[in-house]
Amino acid sequence: MGKIRIDTLDTSSPALLEASVTLIFNAFADPERYSAERVAKELRGDDSVFYRRFFVAMDAGEIIAVGGVKAADWASSTHILYLSAVTPERRGKGIGRALIKARLDWLEENFKSGRILVSAAKTRRFRDLGFTEVRNSAIDGRHLLVRKF
Repeated sequence: MGKIRIDTLDTSSPALLEASVTLIFNAFADPERYSAERVAKELRGDDSVFYRRFFVAMDAGEIIAVGGVKAADWASSTHILYLSAVTPERRGKGIGRALIKARLDWLEENFKSGRILVSAAKTRRFRDLGFTEVRNSAIDGRHLLVRKF
């Protein structure tokens, strides 16, 4: 394993875009809700009004994790962490946490204030990064967490 690098996803690269779509599609394993077409559209960020930014963790030129952040179109100064996935063989090694941290850093560098929302089944890593759970938010084992900055 080489040095892992986290950077924004270059959506102009068909190979990087396809590898990211495949990783997310396989990780979520829900083709009705997360079809390859829907994921590809999200990754391309075709919306000119509300930003979407995806970050990838790479090792030796291979995408091993991907995660997005986008503007909430229903609330000002609100950002959402979403579509995060790490390849199965790399899970539990801190890559997902590093990817979350990279997105938080980007938000804090590009916006002077706001709130960040995430829905997660496992909340510890988010709590460690300053998120708090929204009371009575658990649905189907997932919790809504928020962090203000």
